[in-house]
Amino acid sequence: MARHNDISTCVTGALEKYFRDLDGEIPSSIYDMVLKNVEKPMLEVVLRQADGNQTLAAEMLGINRNTLRKKLTEHNLL
Repeated sequence: MARHNDISTCVTGALEKYFRDLDGEIPSSIYDMVLKNVEKPMLEVVLRQADGNQTLAAEMLGINRNTLRKKLTEHNLL
C-alpha cells in the first residue's frame, strides 16, 4: 500500500516543475489549479475502486454522497 506522503511528494515535484517552467512569468490562481488537477483524477480512481458505487465512493472519500455527486457533475464525470 502506498504511503500518504507519496502523494505529497508528487504534488511537491509537480509544483516545483511548474515554477521552473514559468520562465519568469508571474503565476496566478495556483490554489484553484492544484485542486482542479488533483480532485478530478482522485474522484475517477476512487469511483473506479468503488466499482461505480457512489455511496461507497463517498464513504471512502469521507464526504457526503450529495457532495460527491456535485463534484462529479463539476468535473463532467456523470
